Amino acid sequence: MGEPQDDGGSEALEGLLVFIREARGFDFTGYKRSTLARRIHKRMADVGIHSYLDYQDHLEINADEFGALFNTILINVTSFFRDPEAWAYLQHEVVPELLASLAPDQEVRVWSAGCSSGEEPYSLAIMFAELLGLDECLRRVKIYATDVDEEALREARSGLYLPKSLELIPVGLREKYFEQNGTQFSFRADLRRRVIFGRHDITRDAPISRLDLLVCRNTLMYFNVEAQTQIVDRYHFALRPGGFLFLGKAEMLLNDTERFEVVNMRQRIFRRRAGDIAQPHHPAPVKARSSAGLELNSLARTRQLSDLVLDAGPTPLIALDGAGTVVVINSQARGQFALATSDIGRPFQDLEISYRPVELRSLIDQSTHERRALRVNRVERRTGDDVQYFDVLIQPLSGPGELHVATTISFTDVTVATHLKTEIKSIQEDLDTAYEELQSTNEELETTNEELQSSMEELETTNEELQSTNEELETTNEELQSSMEELETTNEEMRIRTGELDEARIFLEAVLTSIAAGVVVLDKDLKVRSWNRGAGDLWGLRADEVLEAPFFELDFGLPTDPLRPVVQRCLETRKRSGPIAVQALSRIGRPLTCDVFVSPFGQPNDGVVLMMEESRSDTPE
Repeated sequence: MGEPQDDGGSEALEGLLVFIREARGFDFTGYKRSTLARRIHKRMADVGIHSYLDYQDHLEINADEFGALFNTILINVTSFFRDPEAWAYLQHEVVPELLASLAPDQEVRVWSAGCSSGEEPYSLAIMFAELLGLDECLRRVKIYATDVDEEALREARSGLYLPKSLELIPVGLREKYFEQNGTQFSFRADLRRRVIFGRHDITRDAPISRLDLLVCRNTLMYFNVEAQTQIVDRYHFALRPGGFLFLGKAEMLLNDTERFEVVNMRQRIFRRRAGDIAQPHHPAPVKARSSAGLELNSLARTRQLSDLVLDAGPTPLIALDGAGTVVVINSQARGQFALATSDIGRPFQDLEISYRPVELRSLIDQSTHERRALRVNRVERRTGDDVQYFDVLIQPLSGPGELHVATTISFTDVTVATHLKTEIKSIQEDLDTAYEELQSTNEELETTNEELQSSMEELETTNEELQSTNEELETTNEELQSSMEELETTNEEMRIRTGELDEARIFLEAVLTSIAAGVVVLDKDLKVRSWNRGAGDLWGLRADEVLEAPFFELDFGLPTDPLRPVVQRCLETRKRSGPIAVQALSRIGRPLTCDVFVSPFGQPNDGVVLMMEESRSDTPE
C-alpha cells in the first residue's frame, strides 16, 4: 500500500491534530511534524485509509481507534538501565554528590518524565536503594513517574515484566528486587510503593516542583523547537537550584547555558544554576523602629512626608499589614494596575493583583515564613495587545522582637531590558541555527532508530511465531508422511491377503461344489454359514434362502432334533461323530435314510461341519 493521499497536505494534518486534541485531550501539536506524519501514515496504512480526512471520519465512528493510534504515535521503546555507561556515571558520580548536598533526613525528590512502561523509574529505585540502603531509601526517596500514555502507565503500575526485559539487570540485583510470578517477574512491593505513577503531559500540565533529580530521556527529541523550549522552561522551574537533569543521548542544552551548567556532555547530564526565584543579595528585612521621644505634631508631619514620598515613588508599590490588609497603594501602582485609594483597607487576596499576572499570595506566605525577601523576575503582564515585564520584589518588615508587622510588594518595569535580552537571545539563536539543524537531524535519526527498533522487535516476535508454526507443520508433515507409509504398507499387505483369501474362497467353493453329498457349515451359534450345491439338490433349499438362519429352525425334509445333542457334543469335545442315520424325505418327497457326519470346524468354538448323504442301503442299484 502506498503513502496516504495528500488531501490538503499540512492543513489536513493540522486539522486532524486539532480534532484529536478536542476529542480526547491529547495535544500532539508540539510534536515534530515529520515524526507525527510518519507514525499516523503507518496507522492509516494498517486500517486501509488513504487520506487524513477519511481517517478523521474513521476516528469519529470508531472510538477504539484512538487507542490504537496513540499506541502507534507514542513509541514505548525502553529498558532497565538503558545506556549502562550513562547510568553508571549517574550512580557513581552524580547521585553521591546530590545526596551529599542534602541534610541526612531530607527527602530526595526524583521525577521520571516520559516513563513509558516503568523500567526507568524502577531502575532509579534500585539505584537509590543500592546507594542509601533499602531502609533509608524507603524512608527518604520519593520517585514520581509520569507519561501521557495510559496503557503504558497501567503496565508500569503492575510492575510485572517478562524475563527478557530483565536481561540488562545483574543477576544479584534481579534476585534482590524481583520475585517470580508465574511466567513473569514482579518488582519488589515495598520499594514499588515509593514510585508514584500518574498521567502527565509535559507540554501542558504544571511540573512537579522542588526536584533533586529530573530524568527525561529520549522524549524531548519528539517535539519541535518551540515545544522543547517550553518544556525546558518547566524543567528549570521544577528543579531546585543545584538539581540535576538527565537527558537522552540525542538531546542537549547547549543553547541554555545561562540556566544549566554541563556536568557531563557525553552522558547528557546537566545541573540547574542558582537564581531567578530567590535573590541572595537583597538587604535584610527592614525593622520599623519606634520613636517615643518625638512630639505628636512632628510625628504627624513625618508620616505625611513618608506618605508623599511613597506615593511619588518611581515604581509601583503596595504595602500590607501583618493581617494581609492593604495599607499603601502608591500612585504608580494605582495607574499601572487599575487600583484606587478605595482599595486601601481591603484584604489583599480580594484584589486581582494578588493572583495576576503572578500568584503572589503563596509567595507572600513563603516570604513571611522564611523571613527573607523573594524576587520573581520577568513576570509577563498582558493588557490588550501590549505586553509588559516586571521584576517583583516581596520584602517582609519586622518590628520589635523580630515580629512580622508588614510586607511591601514592589514592581520594577523591565520591559525594555527584557526586549533587549530577547533580541540578544534571538541573535544568539541565529548563530546557533546550524547547530540546531544538526541536532534536529540527529534527533530525527534517533527517532527513526527507535521506530526501527520497535518494528524490529515486532518482526522478531512474528518471525519466532512463524518459525515455531513452521516447525510444527514440518513435524506434522513428517508424522503424516510416516503414517502414509504405514498405511501404504498395510494396504499392500491387505491387498495380498485379500488375494490369498479370494483364492482360498474360490478353491473352497470349488471343493464344496464338487462334493455330491450335502455339506453344511454351522457357526458357534448354530447358524448356517455355508450350504453347498449337494445340500440344495438333496433338500430343495438354495444357499441364499438359508444363510445366517438358525439350522435347527429350518423346515426341510431332514428332522434336526436328533442331531442337536450330537452337534452340541462335537462343539464341546471337538471330536468327529457319525454316521447318524436319520429318516428323512428328499426334495421330491421320497422317503430315505440320511447318514449324517458331524465334524469340528476351525478353531475351538468356531462351529461344526455337517456332511449328509443318502444311506447306500436306500440307494437304487
